[in-house]
Amino acid sequence: MNLCILAYKNLKRRKIRSFLTIGGVAIAVAVLVSLLGFNNGYKRALTNDIDKMGYQVLVTAKGCPYEAATMMLQGGGGLKYMPEEAYNKIAKDERVDKISPHLIATVFDPEKAGGRGGVAIYSGILKNYLDLKPWIKFKSGGWFSSDTAYEAIMGYEVAELEQRSVGDKIFVPSVDKILTVVGIIERTGTQDDGLIFLPLKTAQRIFDLPGRLTGIGIKLKRVEELGEFEDALQDIPEIQIVSMAQVKNTILSLVSTARVLVTSVAVIAILVAIIGVINTILMSIFERTREIGVMKAIGASNLDIFKLVWLETILVCAAGGIGGSIIAILGGNVVEYFVKRILPYAPSGKLILITPQLLIISFIGAILLGLISGLYPAFRASSMRPIEAIRSGE
Repeated sequence: MNLCILAYKNLKRRKIRSFLTIGGVAIAVAVLVSLLGFNNGYKRALTNDIDKMGYQVLVTAKGCPYEAATMMLQGGGGLKYMPEEAYNKIAKDERVDKISPHLIATVFDPEKAGGRGGVAIYSGILKNYLDLKPWIKFKSGGWFSSDTAYEAIMGYEVAELEQRSVGDKIFVPSVDKILTVVGIIERTGTQDDGLIFLPLKTAQRIFDLPGRLTGIGIKLKRVEELGEFEDALQDIPEIQIVSMAQVKNTILSLVSTARVLVTSVAVIAILVAIIGVINTILMSIFERTREIGVMKAIGASNLDIFKLVWLETILVCAAGGIGGSIIAILGGNVVEYFVKRILPYAPSGKLILITPQLLIISFIGAILLGLISGLYPAFRASSMRPIEAIRSGE
């Protein structure tokens, strides 16, 4: 009889034990696949978010760089202000290719979320904002009629959530002002989808922040001049410079601690799975001691017994590898939900990126797990003496 078929039938004889062991391996593989998928997906999503910012440098008011990074990537947090004169001075620098100032303000709106209340984020901008983000298109309507108009352009998501269309009126609770919606932006997949845009001067006036800004987005003609550009701005008080690379490294450093913890959990799960597989196969050998003795007595070689037990271990781990991959694929959205809830900053887009290459590597890893786990049980079974095995099994 083929050894593979015999190994399968041996595992099938103890269905519950085999199923639990396969489940342990599957959980370990699922954790590993999810972790590696998160590592790939998070980096790609973060890179996409940074690329979609449209600028390489953000100038903000002096303060914590973590707050500055959050403000840049999520449109909130770190709401500190700097004088508008800083923008006028930086705009004259010959190294600057494109530049756009903005003023962000957050307002609590008691009418949001079905009366439960929520925060609306307003961003005062100039038309050069579109120069930094040429991919922005209008779903309906267009730009403001003037730089001082009481008008608003809504991001795709906030417009969908509030069921707004061009011509609607928006009431800003904290300042008791009414804005007219003149445009709605198509979905961009960035923080812009959740913002309400105003003319910069209008925002400064209604939020009582004359001559103040929260940030200045800058794209240089030559990115390699960034260090020189930063040095030239040191004499401007009340500002700090945050580069895209700095933001990326800052956020990844925040995530690294969580990734180390999850990696530790994955390693522990793998070790537990190995122990579980070894224990299951050893118990199976002890229960079949007499059977193994009879097989050797009628002509089975040590190598035959070794291969039989080894195949049983590999089949358990292979089944666990397949099951773990399925769990990781089906449970990816659940894992992503909790990741976005726990992390201080979660970029938009898919965070758990499970590729065919990753699944193949994980399956190969499960097979290697079986090869390693099966060495001792297979050696133990193959080294039994026929007569002693038959007697001990009586």
